Amino acid sequence: MYTAGFEPDGPYTPPGDDERERLADGVGRLLDGDAAQAERLLAPLGLGVTRLTDTDSGRRYDEIAALRPNGEAARWGRLYLTADSPVRWNVQVPHPVSDRDTEALGVRLLEDTPSGALVVAGAHRRAGRGDAADVAHREDSAFHSIVVELQKRGVPGLQLHGFAESSERPYEAIVSGGAAQSTSGEATALADRLEADGLRVCRGWQARCPLEGTANVQGRSAERRHAGFLHVELAPDARDDGPDADETSDALADLLRTWADD
Repeated sequence: MYTAGFEPDGPYTPPGDDERERLADGVGRLLDGDAAQAERLLAPLGLGVTRLTDTDSGRRYDEIAALRPNGEAARWGRLYLTADSPVRWNVQVPHPVSDRDTEALGVRLLEDTPSGALVVAGAHRRAGRGDAADVAHREDSAFHSIVVELQKRGVPGLQLHGFAESSERPYEAIVSGGAAQSTSGEATALADRLEADGLRVCRGWQARCPLEGTANVQGRSAERRHAGFLHVELAPDARDDGPDADETSDALADLLRTWADD
């Protein structure tokens, strides 16, 4: 995966205001089905649109990615959109590599569940200067601009994070609405499903959980726009090849199918 080379001391410069606006316009055009105009808008940014086909499932996706692998735009991230139907949900991976295996889980969910999109950050969260690449807490990122375009269209989002298990975090999963402290039926159903599969779950709307994501800027934006948003923190055992990973992936996929059927 293209995230394999991400390093905490790697370079990163966020896009400027005009670049983010142009990116948002291009993403919007692609979401509206106008790939040609999306390409024209994105090309000056060093980004292109490519149609991909999953050889196993036959599903088609449109990818927005940098035209040059070592260019500045390569560190802004990638977007994958279903090309077979309207987009009904999106999975967000703001901290690839840093939150180990969240990127692999995001890909798995995109491949296993129809009608979705995947937004992946383009750098390690500690890359660049200060917290510039911590896109879950920065609005001046390509990642945030893309997510907001999806929110404007009412597309609900699932944001994946990872944490190191400790005595202070005796859970396999922490589920919350981010900035929204109220609960939704989907959040409750997800927590119930994870617990039924044997995972220990902290519910952000019922308890004082660590890592609830209340300062998450995508969650705050979703609340302002009345778009669905779930913030899910996973312990190592619940990610990728951990002993609880299959149960976690299946539960998250069921959530996405619920959104797809709405």
